[in-house]
Amino acid sequence: MAADDQEPEDELREMLRELLSGGAGVDPAKLAASAGLPADPASMARLFAQLQGALSGSDDGINWQVATDQAKAVASRTSFTPTDQQRRDLDQAMHLAALWLEEATSVADLPEAPKLMTRVQWIEQTMPFWSQLAEPVASSIADALTSVLKEQAPEEVAGMLQHAGRLVRGIGGTLFAVQLGQVVGALSAEVVSGGDVGIPLLEDRAAVLPQNLQAFGEGLDIPADQIALYLSVREIAHARLFRHARWLRMQLVSSITEFARGIRIDTSRVEELAANFDPNDPENLREALSSGALIPPKTPAQQAALQRLETMLALVEGWVDVVTAHATARLPKSDAIAETVRRRRAAGGPAERAFATLVGLELRPRRLREAAAMWQIVGDSLGPERRDELWSHPDLLPTSADIDDPDALVKRLQEPPAADDVDQAIEDLLRDDDSDRPTEG
Repeated sequence: MAADDQEPEDELREMLRELLSGGAGVDPAKLAASAGLPADPASMARLFAQLQGALSGSDDGINWQVATDQAKAVASRTSFTPTDQQRRDLDQAMHLAALWLEEATSVADLPEAPKLMTRVQWIEQTMPFWSQLAEPVASSIADALTSVLKEQAPEEVAGMLQHAGRLVRGIGGTLFAVQLGQVVGALSAEVVSGGDVGIPLLEDRAAVLPQNLQAFGEGLDIPADQIALYLSVREIAHARLFRHARWLRMQLVSSITEFARGIRIDTSRVEELAANFDPNDPENLREALSSGALIPPKTPAQQAALQRLETMLALVEGWVDVVTAHATARLPKSDAIAETVRRRRAAGGPAERAFATLVGLELRPRRLREAAAMWQIVGDSLGPERRDELWSHPDLLPTSADIDDPDALVKRLQEPPAADDVDQAIEDLLRDDDSDRPTEG
């Protein structure tokens, strides 16, 4: 086909290919920097291959495999293979952890033993959940980018953009997926277990990352076997809870989805970026994506959804804290390890903070200490079995008001249950039948 006969979309595609091949005076290293990537040849080659793939693809959605590939590339920079002895030690720690939990909770054990995972395996298992969390933001950014470019494009390229929304969305979505992969890859070096960030990434399965477990203990004057045992107890308790309360994960996901549904990108900020964008100086674009500046303040509906989500996460983490403290009471350094976990959780890691700015959702609940105190009071007053029964149905789960006033919760739980209307009617009917019967004698 002659150049003059090209379709507008094909013409734009060729223009973008030239841009990605280093034409138009664009520095490839600076373009890679705009995606938050190091300017090494391997990273740049991978980025350009991913963007070229976005140009060639026919799918209007976001290719999340890009995020997975990027995350695995980040995680693969440092490799660690536990020795046979380390594996045996961890298996023994997890077996003992399961036994100790039998004394601390009535929630049943897991049908499968916890798994030892590499960072790459953790990424492969959890990326579907991360992409689900990030999907609304990525789609909103791609939509906003398409809209702004169409509105602000010069007349000579307006015709191309009229039919090229899919291409622009594909490139915008790919850049976002690359950044998500960068964050998740970094996060794989921070988590020590499947439930380490509070959200049930692995559903009801328990998993430990030996490489990160070893890094957790560096600089601490605590024996490695005690750290492994304590963190194994935490992980198994977390997985047990989500297996016991099957409804819990779905309710958490629903709250997250409800929050994400309200995310809208600040188009005025996108317009400003588009007007001032210099391909040779992409720092503004990188900063806007990585700082969360494109995400406007939360709406009242989002604030309400976020509050419900934080309450549930605080209840989960608080229960795990209390059960773990009980199960590890005989461990000499349990208090020191627990304090390290609390500090680490309160501060959050760099990758976790990056995820919060990228998606607009913080993973750590703010009311964790209060929730743990509530579970402790309920367990001390009514026993662990009665405490754990509250997870059997969502209607029984304590509320934010219960966290504020655990004594009132205990008092309410101590009251005899109100008779069901149907049961009461049957009881009254039987009583009437008994009174109508003639007496003997």
